[in-house]
Amino acid sequence: MRVLMVSLSMLALAACGGRQVEVRTGPEPAADVALQLTNNLSQAVNVYVVSGGNDIFLKQVAANSVDHIPVAGVPAGATVNLRAVTVDGTRTYTKNNVTLSSMYDWRLP
Repeated sequence: MRVLMVSLSMLALAACGGRQVEVRTGPEPAADVALQLTNNLSQAVNVYVVSGGNDIFLKQVAANSVDHIPVAGVPAGATVNLRAVTVDGTRTYTKNNVTLSSMYDWRLP
């Protein structure tokens, strides 16, 4: 019985012993790009970034509000077009050839 207890104790010590951990650095995170939209309209707008011919929906921004909108999938320094469409679809606002940096401020109208 003692041999069994000693064997189990040795097994437990070996299992709970330290292990080697390898630490590496990952790739540098991409620069954060964002849009600060001030919607002075009386209704909400759907906000898009047009990059490479593709419309990327960002967010719906409420009427008479300011919103910080992260722009995912577009690298810093990219030149894009911005588009905001009222929720009823009657008005479209555009801003062409915008170079996105860490924060771009856009006011409607």
